[in-house]
Amino acid sequence: MSFDIVKQFDSPAWLAEISEKLDRKMTFGAEKARDKDYIPYTTENGDWAKSGITWWTNGFWPAGMWQMYLMTGKALYRQAACRAEEMLDEALRDFKSLHHDVGFMWLISAGVHWALEKDEKSFDRALFAAGTLAARYNPNGFLRAWNGDGKEGWAIVDCMMNLSLLYWASNVTGDPRYRLIAMRHADTTLREFVRPDGSCNHIVIFDPVTGEHLEHPAGQGAYSGSSWSRGQAWGLYGFTLSYLNTGKAEYLDAAKRIANYFISQIADDFIPRCDFRQPAEPDIRDNAAGNIAACGLLELSRAVPESEAPMYYRAAVSILKAQEARCADWSEAQPAIFTKCTASYSNGHHITMNYADYYFIEAVNKLRGEKLLFWRPYPVSH
Repeated sequence: MSFDIVKQFDSPAWLAEISEKLDRKMTFGAEKARDKDYIPYTTENGDWAKSGITWWTNGFWPAGMWQMYLMTGKALYRQAACRAEEMLDEALRDFKSLHHDVGFMWLISAGVHWALEKDEKSFDRALFAAGTLAARYNPNGFLRAWNGDGKEGWAIVDCMMNLSLLYWASNVTGDPRYRLIAMRHADTTLREFVRPDGSCNHIVIFDPVTGEHLEHPAGQGAYSGSSWSRGQAWGLYGFTLSYLNTGKAEYLDAAKRIANYFISQIADDFIPRCDFRQPAEPDIRDNAAGNIAACGLLELSRAVPESEAPMYYRAAVSILKAQEARCADWSEAQPAIFTKCTASYSNGHHITMNYADYYFIEAVNKLRGEKLLFWRPYPVSH
């Protein structure tokens, strides 16, 4: 029997209070988004800031709305999720501008809508996105991250999360090609990104013809060879999901190695620095890294033997409580929650990001007993 994180959680009053706060805050945010012709990502001057339709985070807003709908049953959240999903059709029409992050954009929005309501248009959107992602596969064993001349061989650790779209596509179509592409990319990531101590490169540049590892630049971290915390979180959760989809022990081992490293780096206050190898000053933090890792750690605790589970579970809960206590804005001064998110070590320090809020909501719903894992959106009974 897997480790039961719901039964282990010993703070029902905290969970009830946070659920109420989330409902108030997300209702406020959804109402402020109603008249926007774009999907919320970050905030500016107390309101949602403008973003483009192909921006990679656009799936997290509808996903958060679906999470809140499952938490509360309120039609407001369902309506907001469906509206954003339809807005994203413009991005599908502009498919040449898309990138590897189509999993973030459509699996947890359209894929979840299909899982909940069997909406055929949603199914088609998610499957089209899966085909777009599969088309980025380089036969040397990696998925190309971004477009543009000179980036034909660029791959990034973030893509470990987008592989879930390919596993889903194989499951719903019966076609193994999507799954095989996902596993080839995961194998390459394990070999070329994950270091012996559990830290990870953000970017690896391969020769697109031979597959040779050419370099691993700093990316969003402090320097080449550093340890960008959000990249560690993507790897932690991504390898956990690859294990859940394949049962391959090497993926579980990788998830544990990255998790052990991540936990060792946050033991002082459980609020991750932007880069675990950054200088002491300035003290740049990233709530997004913490909330992503907390979700991954909760899933990991259910995947490992019960004797190992409490360490991962306790770290996840500690992250959630610490970040909520010190970094959450529950007021109506602005519509986002977490205030110490960081785009990269070099810029965008201590801003709001919709996916930091999303992963916190996902984690809270896990602790409440929600059965639908948005990264494996297959129909479940509610």
